[in-house]
Amino acid sequence: MAQPVESFDAFKDRMETVAVANGIGRDFYRAVMGPVQPDPSIPSLISGQPEFVTPVWEYLDARIGSGRIGRGQAAVAANGDLLGAIGQRYGVDPYVLAAIWGMESDYGAVLSNRSLIKPIIASLATLAHQRRGRVAEDEAELIAALRIAQARGSGEGLVGSWAGALGHLQLIPTAYLQYGQDGDGDGVVDPHTSLADALASSANYLRGLGYQPGLDWGFEVDVPEGFDYLLADRDIFRPISFFAERGVARVAGRSFSDPGTDVFLYVPAGAEGPKFLMTRNYLVFKGYNFSDSYAMAVAHLTDRLKGGGAFVTPWPRGAQFPNRQQRIDIQTMLARLGYYQGVVDGNIGPVTQAAYARFQADAGLVADGFVTLDAHQRLRDAL
Repeated sequence: MAQPVESFDAFKDRMETVAVANGIGRDFYRAVMGPVQPDPSIPSLISGQPEFVTPVWEYLDARIGSGRIGRGQAAVAANGDLLGAIGQRYGVDPYVLAAIWGMESDYGAVLSNRSLIKPIIASLATLAHQRRGRVAEDEAELIAALRIAQARGSGEGLVGSWAGALGHLQLIPTAYLQYGQDGDGDGVVDPHTSLADALASSANYLRGLGYQPGLDWGFEVDVPEGFDYLLADRDIFRPISFFAERGVARVAGRSFSDPGTDVFLYVPAGAEGPKFLMTRNYLVFKGYNFSDSYAMAVAHLTDRLKGGGAFVTPWPRGAQFPNRQQRIDIQTMLARLGYYQGVVDGNIGPVTQAAYARFQADAGLVADGFVTLDAHQRLRDAL
C-alpha cells in the first residue's frame, strides 16, 4: 500500500538534488516545484484503479458500450485521413490507435474536464511522495515532466491525468521525451492540443515497445474437451499450428490466415470463459498499460471499431471472487504447498494463476488457473 516516508516539503527538497543531477536548473525547479502541494484525491485513486480490482468483463462492460463504439466510429470517420496517414507512416493499425484514443480520453472528450485533467507536475509529485510500490518509476516520470516543462520554458499548461499521462492518447512523460513526434509539422510536440502529435507519438511509442506491423492482436478460440490448460503459458510462444494440432480452432468457423504465427494461449476467465491465442502485439498493449483488462479492452475495441461483434463465448458472470485477505491466504497456502515463490501481496496475477494451475493439475482438476472463491477452500482442504 502507498505510504509516504517523509513530509511533502522534505520530499521536494530531496527531489531537487535528483532533478539538478538530471539537468533541471535549480532556479527553474524551485520556481515550478516551490508552490506545488499534494493532491489529496490521489491516494484513494492509487488503491482503486479499476483495471486491477474488477473482473475483466465488468471492466469491458464499463468501457466498451455501444456509446463509446459509436463515438469511436464517428471519430474514425471524421479523422480517417489523419489516422490512415499516421498508421501508414509508422506501421501501426490505425484502428489500434483509435482504440487507445477512445480508452484514454474518450476521443478527446475528457481533455477539457478539469476534475480529471490536472497539472501533471503536482500529480506526479504526489504519486512519487506516496510511494505506491513503483517509486523509481514515479520519480522518473516526475523528472521527465520537469524536463518537458523546462524545454517549454514553463510548467503552465502541462496537464494530464492523475497519473501524469499527457494528451489525447495519454502518453507518459518518459515516453513523450523518447518517442514524441511532431505529427502536424508545426515544430512543436504537443499531444494535448494536437491530435496529429498525439497519434504520431503513440504510434512511435508502440513501435518502440515492439509492435509488429500487419500482425493482429490475437484470436478468440474454442478448445476441445480434455485440453491441457497448462499449455496456457504467456512465457512460451508457439506457432498457431501447434494449438490447431491439439484441437484449438477459431470461433464461429473462422480460419487462421497464417498457421505459422507465434502465439500463446490466454485464458483470462477459466475454462468456461472466452479463450484466446494472443500474438506479441497483445503484450505491446500491456506495455502501454500493464493491466490485462486494459490490453483486452484495447484489443476488443479495435475490432468493434472495425465493425466486429462481441466475443462469442460468454463471460462467467456468476463467478465469486476472494476478498483481499483470502487472496493473501491463497498465495500463502500455495507457497506452503510448494507451488508459489512470488510475493505474498494479495494481487492475483499471472504468477499466482500459474501456481494455482499447477495445484489444480496435481489435484486432478481442470488446470485453468482461474482463481475464484472456491480456490480458497480447495487449498485449505489440501493443507
